[in-house]
Amino acid sequence: MDFLPITMNEAKKRGWNELDFVFITGDAYVDHPSFGHAIISRIIEDKGFKIGIIPQPSWTDTKSITIYGKPKIAFLVSAGNLDSMVAHYTVNKKPRSEDFYSPNNKRGLRPDRSTIVYCNMIRKEYGNVPIIIGGIEASLRRFAHYDYWQDKVRASILIDSSADLLIYGMGEKPLFEILERLKKGENIKDIKNVNGTCYVAKDISELKDYIMLNSFEEVQNNKVLYAKSFAIFYKEQNPFTGKTLVQQHKTLYVVQNPPSMPLTTQEMDYVYSLPYQREYHPIYESQGGIKAIEEVRFSITSHRGCFGGCNFCSLHFHQGRIIQKRSKESIVEEVKKLVNHPKFKGYIHDIGGPTANFRIPACDKQLKYGACKDRQCLFPKPCENLKVDHSEYFDILETVSKIKGVKKVFIRSGIRFDYFLLDKNFIKYIEDLAKNYISGQLKLAPEHISNNVLKLMGKPPCEVYDRFVNKYFEVNKKLGKKQYIIPYLMSSHPGSTLKDAIELALYLKKNRFIPDQVQDFYPTPGTVSTTMFYTGLNPFTLEKVYIPKDIKEKNMQRALLHFNDPDNYDNVKKALEIAKRTDLIGNHKDALIKPDKNNIGGKKNGSNNRWEKNSSASKARGKRKDKTTKR
Repeated sequence: MDFLPITMNEAKKRGWNELDFVFITGDAYVDHPSFGHAIISRIIEDKGFKIGIIPQPSWTDTKSITIYGKPKIAFLVSAGNLDSMVAHYTVNKKPRSEDFYSPNNKRGLRPDRSTIVYCNMIRKEYGNVPIIIGGIEASLRRFAHYDYWQDKVRASILIDSSADLLIYGMGEKPLFEILERLKKGENIKDIKNVNGTCYVAKDISELKDYIMLNSFEEVQNNKVLYAKSFAIFYKEQNPFTGKTLVQQHKTLYVVQNPPSMPLTTQEMDYVYSLPYQREYHPIYESQGGIKAIEEVRFSITSHRGCFGGCNFCSLHFHQGRIIQKRSKESIVEEVKKLVNHPKFKGYIHDIGGPTANFRIPACDKQLKYGACKDRQCLFPKPCENLKVDHSEYFDILETVSKIKGVKKVFIRSGIRFDYFLLDKNFIKYIEDLAKNYISGQLKLAPEHISNNVLKLMGKPPCEVYDRFVNKYFEVNKKLGKKQYIIPYLMSSHPGSTLKDAIELALYLKKNRFIPDQVQDFYPTPGTVSTTMFYTGLNPFTLEKVYIPKDIKEKNMQRALLHFNDPDNYDNVKKALEIAKRTDLIGNHKDALIKPDKNNIGGKKNGSNNRWEKNSSASKARGKRKDKTTKR
């Protein structure tokens, strides 16, 4: 097999003069199962349909989407693996200098709000041709949603794009049904009742057993109604019990069918068995390549879904809370293919998913009834029905490690430490982890240490993190290894005050740690935290939440995480003065900064704070890098 066509000449080499589907994507074409366009296109090809891809068409020239002519069935449109607005702008709404999903990291090859722009281009050229949209940008904008970049509530992306159908979530399950019905002769315009899809209707009189959300016009002008509607939307994302949801937009109705059922292990195995080339299309070689492939080229997706329940994460609405896993045999088969890749050096960079150690469903009830509507699996405390067992995951790691040609297997997707602690064989597995699957450092995501903030994040208390860290270093000491922890931290999350940010700074100082990667909270569509940010309310309780929106305060909270950087001195000092914590300005050992800005001494980043040595809790190390990570 070869790459799928991206030009008409390539299509003709396959003997195709007309295509059934044309897939327009905001990413460069990378034929790897970590890229949505690759998975969807390979499934369509495997089911006997002819498909061509148009990666990153010129958005200033509508003729760029006409290279194949009009498809027989439909156009497929996705902004790419990332939301186009997140790909283009930092949390401060400043343009990013690079786009790792474009040749040579060049930015500007996809438009803002790519899904809408591409659909409008199609409509201009082909009128009423069927259009199906999907991917994370479309999935998280299926109803009226708060748009951070315009600071307002926008309509459903179905309205703005004029698409006929929206496939939300990962997309394979609804695609299987749609393709099967097309084979039986149904018209794509008539396929409206597939779970995992949304559409626009003029009349809903024939709908039964649905929930009517507050209209677009109502939630656009009333934050309480927005929060209430979001809570309903959130709770109905259960494929076993979720109801049809409807939201009126003037004279039209956006209809969300219930979520699709989780993929079975057999279906997951099928998806990852397709003939991916695991590389970017050769056309990009002379253009500098596609950087986004580098981290995932030799990584294995072993499962999907996450029952962690972090409020700032959109996985609830996209992959869902129910774990869907591949078989061990499927994973081993993929590794054997990787061993023969010309660029493979013997290292598997990752085996995991959204959370590496969530390999099994949270409980047996989820397999019959789905995830609970009104409670989380781990928060505020672990559910009594939670199943905790890492044996299968570590068995896979061990098996892959023994495959001929594999030198080392790493875990880089991060682990959920509170879940790890619950395993009765925790010490055994942490020893195995430290001995065999860490390249000197372990990634964790405590996100904060103030329990006030952690509660609003849906994260465990700081004490749980400290307990894991202490056990981790006890094990490393026993093994005679010097390995570290790299924690991800977030500033300015809803609920975080200057007092909380100072508490975090003091924790970092106590543990002699300056974080490598810091993320300012980024309000993206489809998260609980974004709803808090916009409304100032907890959508489930309607309690008021403090929101650090002022740019000056946000800069102060971020600066406190790098309190020892001279460039941050003024912001740190101002934060301490506002919070009435001037006791932390001085020459004593507990001070965050010295009284005199011009007499700080030491290196720019602070030689005592840059590396962790002999601390009482985290014993972590890190380097300061002024960047924002993307989740």
